Amino acid sequence: MTDKSWTYKDAGVDVEAGKNIVESIRKHVRKTYRPEVIADIGGFGGLFGLDKDKYKEPVLVSSTDGVGTKLKLAQEIGKHDTVGIDLVAMCVNDILVMGAEPLFFLDYIACGKVDSAIIESLVKGISDGCVEAGCALLGGETAEMPDMYKPVEYDLAGFAVGVVEKSKIIDGSRIHKDDVIVGLPSSGLHSNGYSLVRKLFPSLDAETAMMFLNPTRIYVKPILGLLEEFDIHGLAHITGGGITENIERLLENNIDAVIDTNSWPAPEVFDRIQKQGNIDMSEMFRTFNMGIGMTVIIDRKELNELTGLLTSLEEPFFIIGKMESGKGKVRLG
Repeated sequence: MTDKSWTYKDAGVDVEAGKNIVESIRKHVRKTYRPEVIADIGGFGGLFGLDKDKYKEPVLVSSTDGVGTKLKLAQEIGKHDTVGIDLVAMCVNDILVMGAEPLFFLDYIACGKVDSAIIESLVKGISDGCVEAGCALLGGETAEMPDMYKPVEYDLAGFAVGVVEKSKIIDGSRIHKDDVIVGLPSSGLHSNGYSLVRKLFPSLDAETAMMFLNPTRIYVKPILGLLEEFDIHGLAHITGGGITENIERLLENNIDAVIDTNSWPAPEVFDRIQKQGNIDMSEMFRTFNMGIGMTVIIDRKELNELTGLLTSLEEPFFIIGKMESGKGKVRLG
């Protein structure tokens, strides 16, 4: 029992500030809208009308992810406008490799204290990512939890939904011997390996910090373009587990992926990490993308046409390997 008349704000939760955030982010959310979006921001749920005439057997594909300890780096240097792009990328790239077109995205921001400038920067990044991915930012939640986070701390989670025709789902089952692996370059570390990076680089100069914060590439536009023109046998988003584990997720137990690690130039950032930690190269390939963020697996007969289209799109690529008889493993050479 107390004589004080308590409010939620006294406990560290500012409801009014949360309401004001909705108005400040409205313009960022609206620029992501597709024609299928039915309701504006602010409702209890987002409404999205699926175009049923576009598909015979539509299958919804979903993914949820976060940004990980890359957020600690963003908070340490006070740069918050790119990690939202990472959040979208990690989700939409994962549903993309199933052959799905991203439709809509939802975000969850948990923080110790609502800072309107930080929240708007985060949502702007999420919005920018959604525009790049062609999906609507359909809704989200900002949770102020002073007992869970320090005032300057926040965490992000995202959820994406896409759609694919059932007959066009890509699951790796059609990969066969002599298929070719084409790699699309990453923009840097993307959003994996930062727990190790922060151990190796406990203090960073501004230039190095910005290099590490370079946002994850979103591959939706080039990959959807390829899916319209070619019979893609497999796609792998190179995230946690690196090239080794992510391509292995696609392989049947009678096929090996043979990767020529000299077929592309690894960006400088990976060389710096490897030297700083004296890290074995096999460990580097299990932890980082090493400069390849997306792989496309295709019949050798279609390779010239596919690379020709990528060239016309001004999309850089590398032919990084091939499929051989094996035991469902990735072999680095």
